[in-house]
Formats: sequence, structure tokens, C-alpha cells
Amino acid sequence: MSARGLLICATLALAGCATSSVVLLPEEDGGHGEIALLPKDGKGGETLMKDANSRATLGSGQPSIRPLGAKGLKPEEAALLASLPPPPRAFTLYFNEGTTELAPGSTGALEEIRAEVARRPGAEVQVTGHTDTVGSGPDNDLLSRKRADEIVNWLATKGFDRRMMSAVGRGERELKERTGDNVASAANRRVEVLVR
Repeated sequence: MSARGLLICATLALAGCATSSVVLLPEEDGGHGEIALLPKDGKGGETLMKDANSRATLGSGQPSIRPLGAKGLKPEEAALLASLPPPPRAFTLYFNEGTTELAPGSTGALEEIRAEVARRPGAEVQVTGHTDTVGSGPDNDLLSRKRADEIVNWLATKGFDRRMMSAVGRGERELKERTGDNVASAANRRVEVLVR
């Protein structure tokens, strides 16, 4: 369940049984879900809310739906939202062809990653290495894993616990730029780092 979905469930729990208030907020990626009212048998039903930043009040009568307005969230809703961890942050580093050396322009991102991990006590860091299609599949699997390991090793030298980090190599299986076989592609020679 997303952080926003958690807010909705907690809001219902805080509101009690007689009247419930539901808030639909945007997700981290800018999208949002919907709120639907379903009968007990789970068949049919109607969609109540499709617009983010709105509140539905559910009671014994017809649901009331309105924008959050200038006052925004109730204090207990704002406190719940403020207590949630920050959304995951993704970084992409690029590499020179056939090596584990960072390409010019990617070295600055290392410090950004270090700072992001440092500001999140108990952070989890997922590092995924990739290659272009130059070379054999097994060689690219190995190279992509070595690239991921390079980033984990660098973070470890900065004092971060290796147990909070994972490194995997995907080789040429998840191309960012679709190419044929044996095509050099700077966009595909990368490591993706997810900090959450």
C-alpha cells in the first residue's frame, strides 16, 4: 500500500464509524488512485473520487466530495503524513565503455547519493548495474555486477554499512535505449541507485 493509501486508511480509522472522511492525495509520481464505494458482495459499486487533493465525507447519506481548499489537511492528517518516510530517490550513473570507470559527468552524482543515504537513518540502497549490447551475455552480466559493486564499495568507504546495500547486475537485459546486438550505447552503460 502506498503512503497515500495508508493516509486514507488511517483517516478512516481516526474518523470513527458514524462519519468517515477520506482524502485522496497525489502519489509521488504525480498520479493518483480512485476511491470507490462497493456493496458488501463486492459487485458493482460506484467511483466516488478520481481527483487528487479532494476530500470525501462518508456517512449514512449521500457522500459529500469537495476540494481540500485553503485549510488543506486536518491537523491529525498532516501529522500522519509528516511522519511518513520520504519517497524513494533514484540516481543514474554512467560508465565508460567496457569498464567500471565512471563517465565524465557522473562523478558528481556520487556525492548526491552519499548525502541522500546519510540523511536517511536506516536507509536501504539498491544498486543495479547495466551494460550495452557490446560483448557476450555472460561477459555483460559480469561487467554489470562489477559496476554495481563499485558503487557499493565506494559507499562503504564513506562509512555506510554494507548490510544496508544490495548490488545486482542485469547485463544487457534491461536496455534504456533499445539497440541491436553489438551496439555501443552510452545510455545503456549505467548503474541505477535507489535509496529508500
